[in-house]
Amino acid sequence: MARGRNPWILVVLMILGGLAGSVAGRILSPTFPFLDNMLTAGLAPGVLDLQFMTVTFGFSLSIGPLTLLGFLLGYLVYRNT
Repeated sequence: MARGRNPWILVVLMILGGLAGSVAGRILSPTFPFLDNMLTAGLAPGVLDLQFMTVTFGFSLSIGPLTLLGFLLGYLVYRNT
């Protein structure tokens, strides 16, 4: 990583790229069905109940072809700035 670059900018750009790619995939999937192929991975929700507070942990990630392309474009934008 080059000196002086903020890694949070990379995180934000990759999230925005992934979001844009997911939206584009949803819009284009009726016309191009192969764009609807999603790989889903994650952790099932786990609950910690402390009587006065309940905390739920977990996440899932669904990645399609255009989501990966969005991640790549976000990374390339980061590298070229």
